[in-house]
Amino acid sequence: MVDNNNNIGASGAANHDEDGAMMKEQDQLLPIANVGRIMKQILPPNAKISKEAKETMQECVSEFISFVTSEASEKCRKERRKTVNGDDVSWALGALGFDDYTAPLRRFLHRYREKEGERISSSANNNNENNQDKANNNTEDQQQRILLNHPHIQRPNFNKGSSTTGL
Repeated sequence: MVDNNNNIGASGAANHDEDGAMMKEQDQLLPIANVGRIMKQILPPNAKISKEAKETMQECVSEFISFVTSEASEKCRKERRKTVNGDDVSWALGALGFDDYTAPLRRFLHRYREKEGERISSSANNNNENNQDKANNNTEDQQQRILLNHPHIQRPNFNKGSSTTGL
């Protein structure tokens, strides 16, 4: 695959990152151990997977992820946003004809967001109980600080040249 900048893609030997630096092919692909582990989950326990099969699947899934992410990223670029989120990925899957995957992904995103909301709410409640006097006056400020400092919350990146893929 050749991208728009005439760089060699996932199936080639090298590519350039955002800064123009050369990237090794291994840095563009999912770790082969992870790919093999996922493949083994669906196979019978006594099944063997050749190195060639793992490498082929590694290239295919990496290319698929790049394909979907590129579509989602383009949508974000048109909307002048810098962060790709789960809804963008779901939209991209549908736009690319993978409609069978959009509903399960939306259900997963909904459950994930519910659990994150419960976890953040629970964390805020624990902080409130421990610091009841201070919290009575500053509950909204504390919840905002928790949300802003939470490692899984996507925050906009306003640095020049920042990547649009936050996935």
